[in-house]
Amino acid sequence: MIEGEFTVPSLGALADEVATVLAGRRDPGVVAFERLLNAVVSHSFRDREALTAALGPVPRAFTVMPHAKVRCLAAIVGAAVGPVRAEESWENSGTGWLELCQHEAPGYVAGARAGEVAARLRAGDHIPFLLSVPNGPTGAVEAYALVERLAEYERLGIRPGPADLGQALLRCGGLIGPEVVRAAESLESAEGIRLAAWLRQGGLPQPAWRREREAGEAEAPSKRRGARIGRRILVGHEAIEGRGAFPRQFWSLFRVFEPQISCPHWTLPDFRDAHTVATLPWHPEIAAARLLTGVASAADQDGRGSPTFLEALAAADGPAGPAVHLAVAYGLASLPEPDREAAGRALAALASRDRLDGELLGRELTELVELGTLKVPLLTESLRATVALPEGAGAVWAVLATALPGLLARTRPQLHGALLAVAADSARLSGARGELPEVTALARRPGSSQLLKQARRLRDALAGS
Repeated sequence: MIEGEFTVPSLGALADEVATVLAGRRDPGVVAFERLLNAVVSHSFRDREALTAALGPVPRAFTVMPHAKVRCLAAIVGAAVGPVRAEESWENSGTGWLELCQHEAPGYVAGARAGEVAARLRAGDHIPFLLSVPNGPTGAVEAYALVERLAEYERLGIRPGPADLGQALLRCGGLIGPEVVRAAESLESAEGIRLAAWLRQGGLPQPAWRREREAGEAEAPSKRRGARIGRRILVGHEAIEGRGAFPRQFWSLFRVFEPQISCPHWTLPDFRDAHTVATLPWHPEIAAARLLTGVASAADQDGRGSPTFLEALAAADGPAGPAVHLAVAYGLASLPEPDREAAGRALAALASRDRLDGELLGRELTELVELGTLKVPLLTESLRATVALPEGAGAVWAVLATALPGLLARTRPQLHGALLAVAADSARLSGARGELPEVTALARRPGSSQLLKQARRLRDALAGS
């Protein structure tokens, strides 16, 4: 029922993997984390005493603060091998939860599921597997797999956890065929009836998006640590219907999201990773919009980077809209080099999967440069490296074909000689043809500067000569 890279390992292998992850303290990645989480649950169902004997000696105390998912796995293991508290009701887990801000919404979903799993393990309420364990590295759950899992729960007479089921539903989407809906309609439990309705509507609806530019003019550069120049472009969305069927910890996702809200959690480094995208694999826009301020901080401040987050957005199953493209835009000119490299890989990945809107990204890059938010030398460096990647040349040209005319017309063209060189290389390697009037006009000017030489190279490449 759960196969491939998420197959439950043997007890010995599980103990070794858990010990390695806890000792390493670093992010184990979506696949390893989800497999181990589900494996602890499954082995507890099969033989809790054997699980306790295998995992009991595994240390769960940390001398250095580890990644959030490592702490989560340690808590789950502790609940699985600790004493059973049958008097405690797992259904009350999360009752003390307090919503702090909407930026943390994806984290609330993950926290609700983890808290519910831990509570069930402490209460000795065994379940054979998690409904929400993914079928692939993006976090997506296949619709038919979820139908089969709920059918097994019905056969065993086990009640699904609301948070686990809620996470499974959020991970289920895409093209859902009528045969899968019919299979879901054969389920008899209330959760099965809900799943059938969810599949009929195609999963979580895509909300209406709105793009917002920060008010005010770009600020003068400052040497003050953490000072920010330029103005940001952010993304919000309208309310999504259907929150009442989910646990309260999920409701933040469904509310209207105002991108300009201010709170002390906006950087959220622990949430800018692949796990956050895997919470909503069919809705990378929701994750990107909420964490866009943190991504931008690596470009216009001294904020922490988020390379795994950028690549996960590009690899997600759902559509890439304004928030995803803006995240890539900020990443391409981020101060941390790993972010720039990851943004380049994300750009190439979007192109390879036909999810890249080159015109959209080109317009955003142009405006962010005009606003003083992105630095052209860093952007140029990222795009030059991206050209060398598979599908990279075509991706870079798709972006620069839109960005160059605006940059040459509205910013100082003397800054863009190196960028024109990257454009010429990407056009030649991708076989692009056509004409950019702004480039042609520049190429006709007399002189032998680097700017004019690269303009002529680009003009000739587009002419096929």
